[in-house]
Amino acid sequence: MDTVRFRHAHFSARFPAGHRYAPSHFWMARAEGTDGDIWRVGMTKFATRMLGELVEMVLDVVPGQKVSGGQRLGTVEGFKAVSDLFCVMEGEFVEANPLLRSESCLTHSDPHGNGWLYSIRGVPAEGETDVHGYVALLTETVDRLHASRYSGSAPLAGDGDEGPPP
Repeated sequence: MDTVRFRHAHFSARFPAGHRYAPSHFWMARAEGTDGDIWRVGMTKFATRMLGELVEMVLDVVPGQKVSGGQRLGTVEGFKAVSDLFCVMEGEFVEANPLLRSESCLTHSDPHGNGWLYSIRGVPAEGETDVHGYVALLTETVDRLHASRYSGSAPLAGDGDEGPPP
């Protein structure tokens, strides 16, 4: 799998080049072995760093339910925070990742692979970008976090206190 390396301040990660990314720090990738309209969605390495290792995911949606970008799907709880989980796709909810029931640590150890959260039959919501657009967004985000941390101002959303932003 081709990846793009990101390294800035005290954070570095590799992001799969073939994934799509939402400004809310989620990735989307076509599920292998399907007809191509099913996408898996997960948290980026940056989001997992803000949330901490996943403890629990509670979804308020059921398979077959129509979903849209920005819709609240449920919550994710990590060691650092509890956060609402928002949809980054348009379409029909397929399933939650069954592996997470027994191995929730996959979201932290393999966030861009087996640590996916849920799948949707549909298309990415408006505003998604490729890996290079996401890396540019991440650079701006880390710069803002770094500036707020050292300026004495109040922390920005996503500074690790409340989990990944919606």
